Amino acid sequence: MPEFAEEAEVAHDAKRVARVGLLAQRRARTEDERAAAAARVQAELTFLVHRLRPGRVAAYAPVGAEPGGPELPTLLADALPAGADLLLPVLRDDLDLDWAAWDGPQAMVAAGRGIREPTGPRLGLTAVATADLVVVPALAVDRRGVRLGRGGGSYDRALARVPATALTVTPLYDGELLAEVPAEPHDLPVRAVVTPTHGLLTLSGVVPHTSAGRIGGR
Repeated sequence: MPEFAEEAEVAHDAKRVARVGLLAQRRARTEDERAAAAARVQAELTFLVHRLRPGRVAAYAPVGAEPGGPELPTLLADALPAGADLLLPVLRDDLDLDWAAWDGPQAMVAAGRGIREPTGPRLGLTAVATADLVVVPALAVDRRGVRLGRGGGSYDRALARVPATALTVTPLYDGELLAEVPAEPHDLPVRAVVTPTHGLLTLSGVVPHTSAGRIGGR
């Protein structure tokens, strides 16, 4: 087996092991812990939207034990300036992500892989490239910005379409910002994370309104 193939297999196996542990930790959190963490993450992200005043945000609807809570899309949309919009992902059969505009919780339906997605017109794979702020899920992120997803590769493909001018940020629980996560060549980094205790932390690159590693200097 070529060396690069061996390295890829090792990384793939390490990711699988890491996912099992991280998912178990999330499931072990109590409802009160999840609610408290969600409130802090929501406050940080809505502050960020107020600060940056983006014309378009691409985000997602957290499900289960994902940080941010199911109310996150509503709160992000309410924080947007007049005329701005919020896009949410629509999972395609090939696991790539299409996008549709958020039109309230009543316009969301259950979809594949346990996610919720909007029912509005599909805007295409490249709609995410028009967002100024992109909120991306992950099980963990490391100090380089490398994220560990659930293994479908959907967000790596989406991130490849996001311009360098956009801010990409991942909500996490405390303890999910790690020194290093297993990585493969196709893994694309995010530029910031939000945790309940430390708020918004930049990881790499130049982020607008940065002060002491935090956007807005809060």
